[in-house]
Amino acid sequence: MSDTPAPAGPLAAAGSASPIETPGNLFVVAAPSGAGKSSLVKALLELDSHLAVSVSHTTRQPRGQEQHGREYWFIDEPTFRAMVAHGDFFEWAEVHGNLYGTSRSAVEKRLAEGEDVVLEIDFQGALQIKKLFPHAVLIFILPPSWQELKQRLQRRGEDHPEVIEERMANAREEVAQARHFDFVIINSLFETALFDLKTVVHSQRLKYAAQLRNKSQVFAALNLI
Repeated sequence: MSDTPAPAGPLAAAGSASPIETPGNLFVVAAPSGAGKSSLVKALLELDSHLAVSVSHTTRQPRGQEQHGREYWFIDEPTFRAMVAHGDFFEWAEVHGNLYGTSRSAVEKRLAEGEDVVLEIDFQGALQIKKLFPHAVLIFILPPSWQELKQRLQRRGEDHPEVIEERMANAREEVAQARHFDFVIINSLFETALFDLKTVVHSQRLKYAAQLRNKSQVFAALNLI
């Protein structure tokens, strides 16, 4: 999944907001466009065979080499709206005039089977997911500076100057939300940021509550539950 544009519309959550407990761990990664979120998650998935990414749905058009079902499920707006009405999304948001949503069935199935899942979504969706999954781990990726963020957006060569300026303005709103996340990783040097991201994932798996959810039979055998 590529970098999701900075939020520019309201967030809506589908279904009940009742907390959900699952044996699998849920990691939610958010960042302003250009901070390197997608590259970090892609590299993490290549290193960690126990981690799966949940592909979001969107109404925007594919960019560059993006493929249907890999970066996003690309669908039209009527189909998206119908999915919203059917409660198919945990959360959805309108971002720069396009709609983005996180599939309910795909995430629930994987987590229920004990898989660890990573979501790449904007900060609005991340905070909504936390309400549904109290044990979800929210990770925010920060750029080392505003200047570096702008240079990265320019080097991508995907946007006109006015679009880059809009992304920079929205990035300031997004970065201000980092205080609501569990972990913050500064992507100054890619290899260091990737190591930090791996550390967060492995540390979460070893927490008492996470081990209890995932290895309940061991805890039961040791009379811990």
